[in-house]
Amino acid sequence: MSTVEKQLDDLKAQIADEIPDDISISDVTYEGPELVIYTRDPKRFAQDGDLIRTLAGKLRKRITVRPDPDVLSRPTDAEAEIRSVIPEEAGVTDLDFHADTGEVVIEAQKPGMVIGRHGSTLREITQRVGWTPEVVRTPPIESSTVSNVRNFLKQERDDRRDILERVGRQIHREEMSDEEWVRITTLGCCREVGRASFILNTPETRVLIDCGDKPGADGEVPYLQVPEALGAGAQNLDAVVLTHAHLDHSALIPLLYKYGYDGPIYCTEPTRDLMGLLTLDYLDVAAKEGRAPPYESEMVREAIKHTIPLEYGDVTDIAPDVKLTFHNAGHILGSAVSHFHIGDGLYNVAFSGDIHYDDTRLFNGAVNEFPRVETLVLESTYGGRNDYQTDQEDSERKLKEVINETYEKGGKVLIPAFAVGRSQEIMLVIEEAMRSGDIPEMPVHLDGMIWEATAIHTTYPEYLRDDLRDRIFHEDENPFLAPQFNHIDGGEEERQEVADGDQCIVLSTSGMVTGGPIMSWLEHLGSHSDSRMVFVGYQAQGTLGRRIQNGWDEIPINGRGGRSNTLTLQMDVETVDGFSGHADRQGLENFVRTMNPRPEKVLCVHGDESSVQDLSSALYHEFNMRTFAPKNLETFRFK
Repeated sequence: MSTVEKQLDDLKAQIADEIPDDISISDVTYEGPELVIYTRDPKRFAQDGDLIRTLAGKLRKRITVRPDPDVLSRPTDAEAEIRSVIPEEAGVTDLDFHADTGEVVIEAQKPGMVIGRHGSTLREITQRVGWTPEVVRTPPIESSTVSNVRNFLKQERDDRRDILERVGRQIHREEMSDEEWVRITTLGCCREVGRASFILNTPETRVLIDCGDKPGADGEVPYLQVPEALGAGAQNLDAVVLTHAHLDHSALIPLLYKYGYDGPIYCTEPTRDLMGLLTLDYLDVAAKEGRAPPYESEMVREAIKHTIPLEYGDVTDIAPDVKLTFHNAGHILGSAVSHFHIGDGLYNVAFSGDIHYDDTRLFNGAVNEFPRVETLVLESTYGGRNDYQTDQEDSERKLKEVINETYEKGGKVLIPAFAVGRSQEIMLVIEEAMRSGDIPEMPVHLDGMIWEATAIHTTYPEYLRDDLRDRIFHEDENPFLAPQFNHIDGGEEERQEVADGDQCIVLSTSGMVTGGPIMSWLEHLGSHSDSRMVFVGYQAQGTLGRRIQNGWDEIPINGRGGRSNTLTLQMDVETVDGFSGHADRQGLENFVRTMNPRPEKVLCVHGDESSVQDLSSALYHEFNMRTFAPKNLETFRFK
């Protein structure tokens, strides 16, 4: 008998001792980080609301209880009973029964009303029909991404269960080493912005954190070939952790499956969906530009199938000696500060990913309180000594001034924006400004993936700022449904109509002018001297956006028919600071200053060379802590 089998037998016996005699346990198994208990008495389990909580506390496991398939009521009978329990105002749109696991997936416009106070409605459903309810939100704006991901995972349920059971056995395997040490190897994003990637190593476990590309630098990928990463074989990776979905962190995650990785990806649920959206678009853009894509779309599906979504604050075993907890990073939807607790109190490391310390219109500010943290790996995008961004209120005032001035000249405002995060932030500013009369009402055209990314935001309002979440719950107050917003879906003809029409605002991807529909808008509007191009996000070195920002006005354009042309840019160019999803220098210092507890060591990464060195020096002098500005391929041992 394997160690895991013996462990499960012991757990089954322990559970039997803890629960009332009239509740039978037919099987106990691992699915990913969760312990799954199968019972012929699901209704009795549901009657005692504290039973599962008590078991989870005593066993120190995340627990899911499922009914044996042969004790379930028929789906047609169960559906009528379930609908009678759930308030009509919950807006149930679909019920999907899965007899193999005894789960019923309930899709509703207001999931909170399906869950009930402290889960009371869910327990009542199980008490009445035996099925275990799982609740998902009906997107207020229809999202093809969310729909496709949900349908794909439904089709792949059998495969996913096999994957989860295999992952569960890996997580709970017996530890093989008596040694204790912790190492971090930098595979990218050191003294540069982009290609974020790190390996966290113990004698027992190897975890990859992020795997992104480098904007504006075709072919520069993380150093995955080194022995600490894939050099010893992708199968030697135990887990992948994705902090957020921006391509400089996620673009090459699917590539791992091409190299033979077959393990889990841990991220939040919105990060999973956004990763799917952005990586598929990444392949599409590569094909359109005549570049060989690094992997096939099938690898994106593999990545989604292997994803294990975690919620903020859930402490989760991802290896025999590693626990992972996500916390809100305030950067984009679902972005996470990733906290690793290693060994039995041996060491704690937090990876900031990308963070925004203060509240924004979209998100609450980044969380920086942890039970323990000895080392922090900190992004430094705006870590330079002069990288102080404009106050948000001043930024919004400046943007409104630019829009008003351009409107009065009869021109159009073109804003290159990242589909995820900055676009929604700007949409909220514009919607409120028009509603309050600060700027004239005019069409706001959304091009590229912006509308789809916005739909995903409305699917997960619990990840948004508290007051915005409340507005989205009320359809008549949802700011993203304002009538001024128009999704450009008619291609070049519609763009030409907009260019020939009256004053308007255009938000278009890509945010760093590295391809995508923004290039078409430059062709249509670049020669309009009465119009303005407004940068509201970070422009990395080497990107066309950075060059235009620095004064370039001769713009290379791949013309229709494959001809290369040069466009003379006649529209004004403005930069409005303060809308970045990254903390500025002050925000980064405040993040460290108010950390509880404050770390002993900080690795400053994800910034230009001067930025990481400036921030590293400042943190050392101000807080008397050990700081580093590592290069790529450095390894740090912490124990």
